[in-house]
Amino acid sequence: MQIIFFAIPGNELLAQQLSQKCNGELGEVIIRKFPDAETYVNILSDVSNKKVVLVCTLNNPDEKIMLLYFFAKTAKELGAAHICLVAPYLAYMRQDKRFNTGEGITSSYFASFLSSFADSLITIDPHLHRRVSLSEIYSIPSKVIHAQQLITAWIKNNIENPLLVGPDAESEQWVANAAKSINVPYLVLQKNRKGDDDVEVSVPDLQHYLNCTPVLVDDIISTARTMIQTVKRLKASNMKAPVCIGIHAVFAGNAYQELSAAGVAKIITCNCIVHPSNQIDITDLIAESL
Repeated sequence: MQIIFFAIPGNELLAQQLSQKCNGELGEVIIRKFPDAETYVNILSDVSNKKVVLVCTLNNPDEKIMLLYFFAKTAKELGAAHICLVAPYLAYMRQDKRFNTGEGITSSYFASFLSSFADSLITIDPHLHRRVSLSEIYSIPSKVIHAQQLITAWIKNNIENPLLVGPDAESEQWVANAAKSINVPYLVLQKNRKGDDDVEVSVPDLQHYLNCTPVLVDDIISTARTMIQTVKRLKASNMKAPVCIGIHAVFAGNAYQELSAAGVAKIITCNCIVHPSNQIDITDLIAESL
């Protein structure tokens, strides 16, 4: 089956790279807004009997999801054989239970909607906390790619005497495996989140690690509150300036500027979401999965 790639705006570079690596066609489409802000989609390339790959990382998802829906429905009506969504960052994964009375379990609702128009999904390290796999909420075949090997390789090649630091108990298994793979020490912090922007972090005794470079690793850097608080605690313990690594560079509001100003040595992210901090390339992993 022929494969054709389309970039949702903001994903042009990744779509181009994937089409080259997979020997696929790069499709042409007109996407714009009507004066009343409604979405216009015009697929110019022939998609009949082809596998259509929509490349769209899903940060700021509410701005993109209707466009994806219209695009997929149009492609199917034009004869596309299969719609595959490549979403390096998958949104709406955190609200996976009803924490307070009256809340919606939006991860399930979003999964149901996305599964209604895509035939398959490829994503990178989604935030699976209380769920074991995406199949619990997605009814379409989904493939989860892990960036751990790329991150540990970057640390090994760029950081001398690293100490891996996990921000909370959720990260312990990941950080422990990463540290073991490159034979370096690690520790996991205790986090108490009181609100979206209110986080308390407790740091254990660090006297044995004063000659190490702390490397803070998390899957998503959103408000960066946890990392900022951790950086402050590390500085108070006379540790070296830490390196902060995230898979998904969400950086809500002024999070990137505030984290930079906290006293970090570097901020490094994967290019799941386009950002100036991108230094770890996940394109080959996605191409292999396709």
